[in-house]
Amino acid sequence: MSWFNKYWSYTRSPLYSFLFTIPLFLIYEIGILLTSSDDMYAMRNGADALIRQLLSTLGLYGFYWIGSLFLLGVLVVYFFHEKYWEKIDVHGKYLIFMMFESMAWAVVLYHIMANMHLVLMQPSGVKLIQQITLAVGAGIYEEILFRVILIVGISSILGFIFRWKSRLKNWSAMVVSAGIFSSFHFIGEYGDYFSFDIFIIRFFAGIVLGLLYFIRGFGITAWTHSIYDLIIVTRVTMQ
Repeated sequence: MSWFNKYWSYTRSPLYSFLFTIPLFLIYEIGILLTSSDDMYAMRNGADALIRQLLSTLGLYGFYWIGSLFLLGVLVVYFFHEKYWEKIDVHGKYLIFMMFESMAWAVVLYHIMANMHLVLMQPSGVKLIQQITLAVGAGIYEEILFRVILIVGISSILGFIFRWKSRLKNWSAMVVSAGIFSSFHFIGEYGDYFSFDIFIIRFFAGIVLGLLYFIRGFGITAWTHSIYDLIIVTRVTMQ
């Protein structure tokens, strides 16, 4: 197997994805720690808030349960990788190349969305650190919720009900997930006012991120989303 084929294959694996997103997770949680408790509820990104609400129904309250579950997920993925999955060596240079690849995808996404005159995230934090924290958090938790959990969940349901083949049920799940992703930005106290044009544009963004998730996996998709939002934060701040 050539170097490129190894890189392309290895970096799509859950192991590389979770290892690659650990820095995002740490940046996000440190940003939360540096934010006063009065501002926490206002600044936590929407997907994070929704996951917290779901956890609260199970009796898991507090801001840090999600972080604990994320770290638990990393350990579970590592355990299954070592125990059951095909041997995949972890190369530091692959993680570095994944960073540059994510930057490239983020620039592509930025130019696509810039031509539609809309951004995925309108920075709402008063302080710059809050805006950066929101951008990083969106990459992790929105991609976990709308790409990983929803696509897998919806695909499984469609496969069980209609007995569709893998490709059809996965692509259908991606489209449904993109619709939910777009709709979610209009829900709640801090949601945007509904506009059909904005819904369609964010729906298209969900399709693009869904395609990237299928092609390159969760890790690069999460970093692409975060870097894209950081580009928007930089642009808004400079203006």
